[in-house]
Amino acid sequence: MGHRLPIEHFDRRVLISDPAECLTYEADAGTDRALPDGVFYPESTDDVRRLVLWAKERGVPLVARGAGTGLSGGAVAERGGIVVAPTRMNHILEIDDAGRMVTVEAGAVNLDLEREVRRSGLYYPPDPSSGRSCCIGGNLGTNAGGPHCFKYGVTTNYVTRVETVLADGTVARLGGRALDAPGYDLCGLMVGGEGTLGIVTEATLRLLRQPPGVLTLMVSFESLERAGEAVSAVIAAGLVPATLEALDQSGMKVIEGYCRAGLPVDAGAALIVEVDGHTQGLEAQRSELAAVFEEHGGFDLRLARDEEERQRIWYGRKSAAGAMARIAPSYYLTDLTVRRSRLAAVLAEIHAICARHGLETASFFHAGDGNLHPMIPYDPRDEDWTARAHEAIEQITTLCAAEDGSITGEHGVGMEKREYMPLMYSGAELAAMRDVKLAFDPEDLFNPGKVLPAELPAPELAEPVTPSGKVVAPASAEEAAGVLRALSEGGRRVRIGGSDAPRGDNGTTRGDRGEVRITTSSLHGVRAFAPEDLYLTVGAGTKLEEITEQLVPKGLLAPLLSPWPETTVGGLVATNLNAPLRMRYGALRDLMLCATVALADGRVVRAGRPLQKNVAGYDLPKVFVGSHGTLGLLVDVTIKLSPAPRARRTLALTTDRGEIALEVAGETLAHCLVASALVLEPADAGGWTLLYTAEGMAEEVDAELADLERAWRGTGEVREVERSGSEAWAAFLRSADADSLLVRAGVPAKDLQAYLLALPERPGARFFADRAAGLAYGTWRPDGAGEAGDWIEQLRLGAAERGGYVVTVAVPPRFEDGVDRWGYEPDGLAVMRRLKDRWDPAGILEPRTFLGL
Repeated sequence: MGHRLPIEHFDRRVLISDPAECLTYEADAGTDRALPDGVFYPESTDDVRRLVLWAKERGVPLVARGAGTGLSGGAVAERGGIVVAPTRMNHILEIDDAGRMVTVEAGAVNLDLEREVRRSGLYYPPDPSSGRSCCIGGNLGTNAGGPHCFKYGVTTNYVTRVETVLADGTVARLGGRALDAPGYDLCGLMVGGEGTLGIVTEATLRLLRQPPGVLTLMVSFESLERAGEAVSAVIAAGLVPATLEALDQSGMKVIEGYCRAGLPVDAGAALIVEVDGHTQGLEAQRSELAAVFEEHGGFDLRLARDEEERQRIWYGRKSAAGAMARIAPSYYLTDLTVRRSRLAAVLAEIHAICARHGLETASFFHAGDGNLHPMIPYDPRDEDWTARAHEAIEQITTLCAAEDGSITGEHGVGMEKREYMPLMYSGAELAAMRDVKLAFDPEDLFNPGKVLPAELPAPELAEPVTPSGKVVAPASAEEAAGVLRALSEGGRRVRIGGSDAPRGDNGTTRGDRGEVRITTSSLHGVRAFAPEDLYLTVGAGTKLEEITEQLVPKGLLAPLLSPWPETTVGGLVATNLNAPLRMRYGALRDLMLCATVALADGRVVRAGRPLQKNVAGYDLPKVFVGSHGTLGLLVDVTIKLSPAPRARRTLALTTDRGEIALEVAGETLAHCLVASALVLEPADAGGWTLLYTAEGMAEEVDAELADLERAWRGTGEVREVERSGSEAWAAFLRSADADSLLVRAGVPAKDLQAYLLALPERPGARFFADRAAGLAYGTWRPDGAGEAGDWIEQLRLGAAERGGYVVTVAVPPRFEDGVDRWGYEPDGLAVMRRLKDRWDPAGILEPRTFLGL
């Protein structure tokens, strides 16, 4: 407190410092309080940049704050300074129908955004309970979730780019509209970073097609435990409803006393279940769910009769926190995540803990993703009541951490939970998070004191293990960390590869140049398989075909694909090679829940947890996706699974006119709801073949392809084919022989048509396009390195004009030293270098092979 404010530098309309005016900003929706020295209302990114430069010079803390709906003290100015409130930067800047993206300022309200994109037939799924007032900047800060996360994922799954002011005043665009650009996923670190890494002023978000139909159901149960068992049964049946929300009797009575939502208050518990999609498939989903619920003790199944009743139910569910004010002066709202299969047992123990402390509790939670919100009312004026509530909370939090769960699923750590972080993470893991903070914000300018505890446990380091040869195959994380520590101390460079060096390694496994090569061949096999919780943990050296063999008998799918059969899971993650099926299931950054990594200084870090919702600390798994082995050795990887689709069909449209095929592909994107590929491959007789694959429930697949056949009528030869669009992608990449260049171009999806039409003609050059992702793959056999470099530079020129990039996927050995593999410098490269320096201080991991790092 007591910092002198820059009144002379800013208009008084954008900066207030009167303590009475600042009082509104001393708290968020939680219980922590601290008065800021001032509040700044920027109207542009440049306003924020100027403030950051002033604050950096004077050491004044800056705390970004959205709408103040957070529940963990994350936006409280604990150390004084200036609160940055983006409420005047609330514009929706662009809705990109052709690319299914939207760009918004940080102060845009979540519900306003959802309503605006709906007018274009599009859908933004993250819907936190505070959606009526919370803003996108705050959603990004806590990686907000909401009821629909079970099917659709959380905020980070939709953010492709953030415009951020960094601690040195640099304005950086992290990520991009062009997907999979080379570089560490700094955008992924920013999301969920609680404003500690930079101040976000703008974001570009991915959108989906608005589901044509929706049904909302309520079903009653005798107890919350029985409801939890029913949720597990739904997952086991291979069903994926849009929501699976649970409420206990106490919670329903609280809500009904506040607003008449029509909840079954005589039942012990209830589930609010929503199914959406093509109207032709809704009844089949409802019928299957009803059978599962009845089998597991469900009764009084009710269907919302119209949109008004549906909205009334959801208004009640999302008003739960406000309704609690009727029964006590205050309450503690927990935000814990456990595996779905442990819901019933953990809920029973939570109720037992509260009973032992003489406390009432009301439970509302996202049962589909295991995110629990027991509410414990108390009166802060009553010291004994308050003490009992805090003791219960500590025991409940310890319980969930011991279950390999998370201390926060969507609210964030803030001030409230930072001292609980050592319950989840080791000293090495917390130190790795501190490294992230220091790489972004070395002077602790942004939201100081949040997320991490003041005192970190000392990180354990593996004992050095000196390798006996030039090829090392560690069999455990500890051995890998010990080998890397010894090599760091000896200054010996390291190349990382799987059991073999696959085509498409981008140079990270090429040639013996005197370095030590670490292979993951001894890090293979299944480490943990939890079909009821939809995840699989495998050694990084495990080949994809081994995973398929494990999952098929269980009716499950790991949506991973590589053109090369020898590809390992670790290699796929490290190179961030995404098949077109990402449009249905998510990219690798969305599918990898956690990973164990050996760092070069001897630390073993378990990044993330096997949970869909976990915002305890920085999202470390994402930064290893596409890092090309430069940050650490992946030891094992946990992948999010999906129920195997019950039906998969592909339609093909062939035309000899390239511009027609590209135009139809763009128009077809509007039909994609259950599509897993929208791609163009070169036709045998010239021109293009457009492939559209849909997969899911048979009723939905049939409905979508029937719509598509009508839309494609008269545009070319239409037929149904056996292979999927992703299989065609794999075959194209595999067709590039050892003497051919293989490149990937990324541009904003809306610009892919123009980019492809403007490509330079080269005899023998062939291209394959992933229209939904905005990616094009090209292969060509040049005569020399100079010719190869010229072709790549021509491709890069057109991509750069559209905000994109071109990288090599594979380069013939004779051209290795004559081709610039990346040709790209991402924003935030200085942050990337600082992070690598902290995790690989001796610089031994894949030196200078990836963006010069």
